Amino acid sequence: MLGTYTYPRFEYRRPPELDGQGAGHYPVIVVGAGPVGLAMAIDLAAQGQPVLLLDNDDTVSIGSRGVCYAKRALEVLDRLGCGDPCVAKGTSWNVGRTFFREGEVFSFNLRPQDGHRRPGMVNLQQYYLEQYLVERARQLPHLELRFKNNVTAVHQDDESATLRVETPDGAYTLTCDWLVAADGARSPIRRMLGLDIDGKVFRDRFLIADVVMAADYPAERWFWFDPPFHPGQSVLLHKQADNVWRIDFQLGWDADPEAEKRPERVIPRIQAMLGDGRDFTLEWVSVYTFQCRRMGSFNHRRVLFVGDAAHQVSPFGARGANSGIQDADNLAWKLKLVLDGKAPPALLDSYSRERCAAADENLRNSTRSTDFITPKSAASRAFRDAVLELAQDYPFARALVNSGRLSVPTWLVDSPLNTPDADAFAGDMLPGAPMDDAPVAGGRTDWLLGHVGGQFQLLHYVDDADALDAGQADRLAALAEGPIPVQALVVARRGRAPAPLATLLDAQDAIRQRYDLRPGSCYLLRPDQHVAARWRAFDAARVRAALARATANADAAPTEARAEARAAVTA
Repeated sequence: MLGTYTYPRFEYRRPPELDGQGAGHYPVIVVGAGPVGLAMAIDLAAQGQPVLLLDNDDTVSIGSRGVCYAKRALEVLDRLGCGDPCVAKGTSWNVGRTFFREGEVFSFNLRPQDGHRRPGMVNLQQYYLEQYLVERARQLPHLELRFKNNVTAVHQDDESATLRVETPDGAYTLTCDWLVAADGARSPIRRMLGLDIDGKVFRDRFLIADVVMAADYPAERWFWFDPPFHPGQSVLLHKQADNVWRIDFQLGWDADPEAEKRPERVIPRIQAMLGDGRDFTLEWVSVYTFQCRRMGSFNHRRVLFVGDAAHQVSPFGARGANSGIQDADNLAWKLKLVLDGKAPPALLDSYSRERCAAADENLRNSTRSTDFITPKSAASRAFRDAVLELAQDYPFARALVNSGRLSVPTWLVDSPLNTPDADAFAGDMLPGAPMDDAPVAGGRTDWLLGHVGGQFQLLHYVDDADALDAGQADRLAALAEGPIPVQALVVARRGRAPAPLATLLDAQDAIRQRYDLRPGSCYLLRPDQHVAARWRAFDAARVRAALARATANADAAPTEARAEARAAVTA
């Protein structure tokens, strides 16, 4: 048990299938009630999709585990209805500082630009995040949670997956159209299906110590290379909720994991680090090694893998849970379209393609961070130390320092779902880009990302919404009438568009500047808040073509839309 947190116990209920009742078959079953599995199930259920979530435990994760949740993950959690409690409870920060021996070599700011709702990072123990997600899940009528339901066997064919589930009352069988495996790094489902995960295990060990103490250190990320209190190794410090501080000590490959977890070994390390005799209490201690691995594909017939079940990275850079939440964000809308018969199963191939590319980016950055933090030879250590010496005075050296390139959203610029630009735009919001946030109506509580996501939408810019041509307004509103509705949002400096169109007032000009908007400019937005296409003028046929492409429906689109989509493919 922890001194600062009381673990909830979620009620086990006897599954009706044990008594010959219940559905027995579900459109979607998610296995694993960690942050990624819960996010996936909540996203589907919020769209009205019935979903069953199974977990083999009856509480949240033991120990703080994941700590850092990046701005993009927080924006996803906002859309799922869980962002506010996470930010309210957690520790927000933007600044990280890097030290070499006794001096600071440089600092960075994760959010150098104002006008965004969320900070660069929030530190929050994983058990709180899971608690908030479970509370949100219980609010959704389409989502059923079953705890103490352990999946012991999985079989699949081209039409469905079959699960054997063990409970305290006995075993039963379920079938589903689609199975989402969010069952962690050791993924029993991956093993049951005989699937491989390839990569590298790093020969180093790190001690995690969660420490409760009153400290006036700022809410920043501090990373030391070769500090005097832990010579020859690295140390990381983060503040969490409830005055809990996360400290990571590099130990080296030869360290004995069990011996290093003992209080008589841990406490002197922390005392040497603090150096001021302050009181503290050990909350949680663990020793870990880490891996950089991923599956070759994240979709296998009727089974879809997300989070650590699909890919694993080192904890430096906070890329694990953040990447997994983005997996769910990418997959949920696609799976919903397939389940509704509005997109072919081939759309799920784009989930694997896009998120495999994201995993490769994370693995690359994680591997480089690990190689810098843990040099494997005297020559590489000499190079690393020289870079750190130079970084204090020379910008070129700072770019080489790598204490963990921190999690950022993946730019899906090579996605087959994008429609390439036919018009010139400035700025970063190209097809495949994750959307930039911006204030709406000049206030501090209304934000662009709060109005988008969960469906396809078209941003259409005009200076004065009162002057919007009636025929143009009708054509924009008609986008909502197709098989896959597109909601049009009018962005304007002033005025109100006629109903049923919604208007976002860009009183601070932030949306216009960040999206390089001119009168008539349009952006087609995906449900996961990525740009799908953009144009300098509204053309309904082009929007339909881009929508067909973004949903893998190009071959089933109307003739004029199909021609547009194919032209975009060859552009």
